[in-house]
Amino acid sequence: MDLGLAERVVVVTGGAKGIGAAIVRALAAERAVPVIVDRDAAHGAPIATDVGGMFIEAELTTAGACRAAVDEVSRVHGRIDALVNNAGVNDSVGLERGDPERYRESLRKNLHHYYDMAHYALPQLKAARGAIVNIASKTAVTGQGNTSGYASAKGAILGLTREWAAELLPHGIRVNAILPAEVMTPLYEQWLATLPDPKAKLADIIAHIPLEHRMTRAEEIASAACWLLSSQAGHITGQHWYIDGGYVHLDRALT
Repeated sequence: MDLGLAERVVVVTGGAKGIGAAIVRALAAERAVPVIVDRDAAHGAPIATDVGGMFIEAELTTAGACRAAVDEVSRVHGRIDALVNNAGVNDSVGLERGDPERYRESLRKNLHHYYDMAHYALPQLKAARGAIVNIASKTAVTGQGNTSGYASAKGAILGLTREWAAELLPHGIRVNAILPAEVMTPLYEQWLATLPDPKAKLADIIAHIPLEHRMTRAEEIASAACWLLSSQAGHITGQHWYIDGGYVHLDRALT
């Protein structure tokens, strides 16, 4: 299926690794022009070169950095057709194992740049009647424990998705969110490595994923993101998509 994304300029934050990198490669396969905005130049720049896209090195925890990134895309390409807000990290800032300043820093890492990137890209998105996909997390609706910053940021992202979908109706800009659950990414591997028995923990997690008892592949998240950005999803907005093998909603008796 041709998704009609050819030549569309799509900004992907956190596109250097994991889910973001999978989205970048999927966009390139659809002949879009992906723009990676990430602090990790060592991984992001080679991917951008490989797929014929663009890389912008940026630490997105300030509004100024977000504005500069958007301005650079506009300078080079003259347009922004879509935005994928993806950058973030589950940083284990909990209620007890945390403090107010670390909590606020977690929000800067995981939430504020979603708003900032959308705000600064909005004139271009209006001109293109574009689309936004926000990558959230199952932690927004299930909780996880000891991750107040990340979970509350992802919950806010779900709220912003609905709010922006409503606000941007007059401009034909569609806004949707994807909620992954268990996806094997470099950050996930790093977390497993901190545990006493990573293999046993992974086996336990997989046993509780109803569909096929396996992790969701980053490429499956990427396929959903590309479809939501495309005209094939032209009447879908304000939706929260769970790409998780039934992890969140199906009866635990199944596992």
